[in-house]
Amino acid sequence: MTRATAPASLAVEGLDQHYGSAQVLRGVGFAIEPGACLAVLGRNGAGKTTLLRCLTGLIPTSRGSVRLDGTDLTRWPADGRARAGLAYVPQGREIFPDLTVAENLRVAARAHGLDRTDAVDEAAALFPALRGLWGRPGGNLSGGQQQQLAIARALATRPRALLLDEPTEGIQPSIVAAIEGVIAGLKGRITVLLVEQYLDFALSVADAVVVLSRGSVVERGDRGAVSHADLARHIAV
Repeated sequence: MTRATAPASLAVEGLDQHYGSAQVLRGVGFAIEPGACLAVLGRNGAGKTTLLRCLTGLIPTSRGSVRLDGTDLTRWPADGRARAGLAYVPQGREIFPDLTVAENLRVAARAHGLDRTDAVDEAAALFPALRGLWGRPGGNLSGGQQQQLAIARALATRPRALLLDEPTEGIQPSIVAAIEGVIAGLKGRITVLLVEQYLDFALSVADAVVVLSRGSVVERGDRGAVSHADLARHIAV
């Protein structure tokens, strides 16, 4: 069994989200063309992770819509969105610590009904260092190695859109460079939504940016059209 792997458009419109009486997202909207990369920037607490969790169906939205290639996913459960082609790499990675590197990748491919050998080989090829760790439990890897595994595991599902939550956090520069190269290489093949606080990294791979502040979009534009100084001001602690 295989799934269409063409990159998908991702459109978010008027998204609100509440935790009890507290409103976390306020009318968030943006669109990503198939195969493009959009960076979502903002300070801690701006609502970036909440946004990704809404898009993947892990938490409910109060209002608004999420569409993948025109299909309204807003009321779909998380597993249905994953099968439709949304893959998510959360902050903290959340690999299976007791499974080996190889098993982490094979489980992901199998859960999506894919040929485990082909899908795993394709994903692992993007991070050659993983082959040297093939039989090592995920919990025994360094933070950077776990991040590479988490991204490879998401890619082993052959997604149409990939959502990344701060993939450079706490990672050594050589692995940040490897992740940057992978994201750049995915453009045109997979749609990427990147949540990031490392501004230079985000601008190195993104086609466009959206800035969140207190749950609202306060800045947006193509990479070359938005002032670096303005972006830095929005995300400065």
